[in-house]
Amino acid sequence: MITNVRGKFTAFEGLLRLDGTHPTRSEAHVSVQTGSLDTGIAQRDTHVTGPDFLDSATFPLMSFRSTGVVEVGDGRFRMVGGLRIKDVELPLPIDLEFGGAGQDANGQNRVGFEGTTTLKRSDWGIDWNSAPATGGVLISDKVKLSFDISAVRLDTR
Repeated sequence: MITNVRGKFTAFEGLLRLDGTHPTRSEAHVSVQTGSLDTGIAQRDTHVTGPDFLDSATFPLMSFRSTGVVEVGDGRFRMVGGLRIKDVELPLPIDLEFGGAGQDANGQNRVGFEGTTTLKRSDWGIDWNSAPATGGVLISDKVKLSFDISAVRLDTR
């Protein structure tokens, strides 16, 4: 690997059922449109969303569904769940830090979290690579994911 490449998915939706009294009862589900990747370079985005990597034409969605939450202290949590990419679902832990809660400018109840995790893309069958003339590999197998989560309370009554 030569350098880090940053990107973001621009089309996604999710549901967070947050139990403030018993955080370990909380759950989350997120669905991401794989074709919505934006790294700032259109040619790279086309390659990564193409058959060598995410294959968004065949697998337009990837998803995460939590299976448990553990409180690790000081406003930090570990959410465990299944990440599905290209019809392969594997367990994935996500470390979360509580950012705060309150009413936003529109009077809505809002809560925030930041999260991180690291995965090996080859575990999901995404193993395309290229060897530079200088040796090594062009693309790391390690992918770091970061999450900025802002959820608004919906009145379900």
